[in-house]
Amino acid sequence: MRTAARRRKMFFKTLEWTALGAVAFAILFPIVWMILTAFKPVSLIYHLTVLFPPTLDNFREVFSPRWEIGGKVLNSLVIATGTVIVAVPLAICAAYAFSRREFPFKRTMFQLILLTQFIPGVAIVLPFYLMFRNFGMLDTYAALIIVDLSVVLPYAVWTIKGFIDAIPEETEEAATIDGAGLFGLLWHVIVPMARPGIITAAIFCFILTWNEFLFALILTRNKVVPLSVGLVSFKLERGELWELISATGILITIPMFFLAMVIQRHFIKGMNVGAFR
Repeated sequence: MRTAARRRKMFFKTLEWTALGAVAFAILFPIVWMILTAFKPVSLIYHLTVLFPPTLDNFREVFSPRWEIGGKVLNSLVIATGTVIVAVPLAICAAYAFSRREFPFKRTMFQLILLTQFIPGVAIVLPFYLMFRNFGMLDTYAALIIVDLSVVLPYAVWTIKGFIDAIPEETEEAATIDGAGLFGLLWHVIVPMARPGIITAAIFCFILTWNEFLFALILTRNKVVPLSVGLVSFKLERGELWELISATGILITIPMFFLAMVIQRHFIKGMNVGAFR
């Protein structure tokens, strides 16, 4: 019986490691292949080889005047940073109101805010396009920041509210007794104590905006095209330029890895608290 139990345990252990290996392969293979393709010479792009003399020519090419990827990187930085700068203060104020204040239809309004995250972007991109066209705002930073705010604000409010809920109300009462007004209360008490949640929300706002594609594709022409849309331009008579697409893909992922490494502690804590509050 012990032998049968040992075999059964070994079988399930092998099955578990096989499943984990399959999932890891499915996740890592596209990333590894993208990295390999980005450093391949053009003559080896369609060869299934992992041993080749690496080159930086693809990265030099994407920054050439022909493709203007440098300008698209700047556009993405402006849009993502602008969205975060506007979204975080608004989310803090809204989260504090939903957490500490009582007003009519409070629960319903908060649920409606969260429900907006489930609306597919393709369903609302046309109204946004018509509105910005009528106001002459197509192909502008303001249009993309406004659209991205509609995407990131619900998540930011939800995340920060979870952290504010965890702050003891006695702390706020003590600050109020000491003469702190609403602004002082938010700045000196709420923001420092909810900092992990605020940082987490800011990270996700930046990531979602940096990776956003659909709205940017529809609402831009050539002035403020972000990096994600710039990938579409890598096409010539011979087809898609996979070496340039891969090199640009690495440029897109670098900020994501950097943010995850720098503030990993806040990131994990924010995910846990925001999920269970």
